[in-house]
Amino acid sequence: MSVDMLNFDNCKVLAIGDLMIDEYVWGDVDRISPEAPVQIVSVTSEDYTLGGAGNVINNLAMLGADVFPVGVVGVGADGKRILEKLSALGAATQGVIQEADRPTTRKTRIIGANQQMLRIDRETKRDISDQTRSAIIRYVEAKIADTDMVLISDYAKGLLSKSLLQRLIAIAKAHHKPVIADPKGLDFSKYAGVTVLTPNKKEAALASGIEIRDDAALMKAGNRLLETCGIENLLITCGKDGMILFEPGKEPFKIPAQARQVFDVSGAGDTVLSVLGLAMANGLSLKQGAEIANAAAGIVVGKAGTATVSKQELAAALNLFPDPTTLKQKSCPELSALCRELRKKGRHVVLTNGCFDLLHAGHVLLFSASKRLGDLLIVAIDDDASVKALKGPGRPVIGEKERVRILSALDSVDYVTVFSDGELETLIEAIRPDILTKGSNYSEDTVFGAEAVARLGGRVVLVPVIENLSSSGIINAIRDKSA
Repeated sequence: MSVDMLNFDNCKVLAIGDLMIDEYVWGDVDRISPEAPVQIVSVTSEDYTLGGAGNVINNLAMLGADVFPVGVVGVGADGKRILEKLSALGAATQGVIQEADRPTTRKTRIIGANQQMLRIDRETKRDISDQTRSAIIRYVEAKIADTDMVLISDYAKGLLSKSLLQRLIAIAKAHHKPVIADPKGLDFSKYAGVTVLTPNKKEAALASGIEIRDDAALMKAGNRLLETCGIENLLITCGKDGMILFEPGKEPFKIPAQARQVFDVSGAGDTVLSVLGLAMANGLSLKQGAEIANAAAGIVVGKAGTATVSKQELAAALNLFPDPTTLKQKSCPELSALCRELRKKGRHVVLTNGCFDLLHAGHVLLFSASKRLGDLLIVAIDDDASVKALKGPGRPVIGEKERVRILSALDSVDYVTVFSDGELETLIEAIRPDILTKGSNYSEDTVFGAEAVARLGGRVVLVPVIENLSSSGIINAIRDKSA
């Protein structure tokens, strides 16, 4: 397998499913309501992102595909937000039908003190109107010849009735276009005719009527679904146990999970659907596509933030990227967006900074201790000019590019960024770390950036250091021996 096989830029995908808007409301919590024994959240910010099938579309767009969404929204502000966000991704919106009397599905998460306190769902599950159904069919009929793949993301919000699904699948099959569906509900016969169905293990258990407690039960459930639901192939996702592919007349094919650490499984199914579809649209076999989708899922659940995957990350996971360590280097704007997503999920970000010109055991201990304080560790390093200004002529002995590569190779380090003199406070304001760490050879009043961190609601933690161990000391000792 080569990197060229991950070139999805020419893939055209019809993405059909329930579109939602995810609203996040952040605030401070410092008192109890006098009206009832509940906490008061003083709102500080709000954000909106695509949810449901919108996450599938987001994944497809991030991987470079041309996406043609098909779904239904209301005519109010939330429907407008979805259309705007789809357009911002470069996705066509002609297949998104607005129903005047239908609310747009919105899921609101209230987050106080970095903890999700409440979720509020606004939605209807009633079937779409006959007029909307007809409009969707006309759009799919008009676009199907120019697309490579049809992906169906069913969240059971009234869009994908059995009759509409069967009509859409028939249109795709008539034009010899593969269809992959991520199902919902107990009746998988509604997806009869799809090329691949991708339930998770719990969904497969409920639909097959078999309690899956071991591999034998999993095999039995998979074979029953394959034999009774009229689907061509079945890919069951099993979380930490990977995936298993069922194809007619073949032994089930197991694919082990690749995630080192699971932060968040939400969105993994959307990623599997997206990547499997793009791989097959790119001419790869179902088995190859499943392996790539499994690698993508491992990346997504190992993230504490966004539920999308880049081509570079995917290539690195498949050992196709020449230097995967450089994938950890992020710019200030990239980290800002990443940390904003982390805060939606109540995750904690730790930042540490320094020259790290010559890595030693004290640095390694600092990074390990810092990572244990939160969910994600960002290491910010001074650029070469800053190191020279701080340490004098002949420094750094290791350039910033190599320092990034060395730091990126450490498991305790999630991301690395390079900053210039005077930019640390800007970086702190952009990522809003919960904790800033420094070695205990500092005091809190000498930690640069401490005031900015405190002002943004974070704190400084001083990590015990190994005495008499420093990069400068080691460098000077080497120079003395060489003299």
